[in-house]
Amino acid sequence: MAGVVDEYVPNLEILGMNSSPTALFDSYHNDFHQIVQSIRDKLEGETDGDSSALLRRADMDLEEADEMVSQMELELPSVPSSMRSKYHSRLQDAKNELSRLKKLARDARSQATRVDLLSSSQHGPSASDDPYASTTDRTRLLAGTTLLEDGTKRLQDSYRVALETENQGSDILLNLRSQREQIEHARDTIQTVDTAIDRASGTLKKMIRRMYQQRAVTGAIIFVLLLLIAVILWEKLSR
Repeated sequence: MAGVVDEYVPNLEILGMNSSPTALFDSYHNDFHQIVQSIRDKLEGETDGDSSALLRRADMDLEEADEMVSQMELELPSVPSSMRSKYHSRLQDAKNELSRLKKLARDARSQATRVDLLSSSQHGPSASDDPYASTTDRTRLLAGTTLLEDGTKRLQDSYRVALETENQGSDILLNLRSQREQIEHARDTIQTVDTAIDRASGTLKKMIRRMYQQRAVTGAIIFVLLLLIAVILWEKLSR
């Protein structure tokens, strides 16, 4: 991995001297093509020498190439809109190339596995049936069984957690529904009280209006009586 980092230092130096808005994208794109060429060399030469080591290094390079594609995706929005379609095509081509290399690596691993199986079968049953061998089919089978059991246990735990989460969600929904009904009932009660208050206010206003009317009528009657008394007294005194 250190060799890969050292290989890309010149690109970072070039980037520091280039203030173009597409400089980062171009740098990642160039790095991607260098990694792609390295992957091709390893996959094409995986039949010579230690194929397992070459495939492991190719997998590391594929991870690095995947990281470069992710960086290009992050830099694409900063590319000017007039040039974005061109750079989007370059990004799509890089993704397609990465997918093709991943498929090629999978095929190479499958081919290497088949070669290993064929070579082990040619050594006879004694090589694979020896329970004391360092790497035997029985050991690989036990390791695979252990991994399968661990995966099954994790899946069951995840399923149990999902059920518990679903139950808790159901309880929360029931509580929310109950609270909603209570709020709606309180709202209806408030509306009923508000209507009753409006009616009581109207009744009070009518009573006050009638009281003022009665006071006015009473005052008028008293005024008329006083006027009549004054007229009668005046007539008697004038005689």
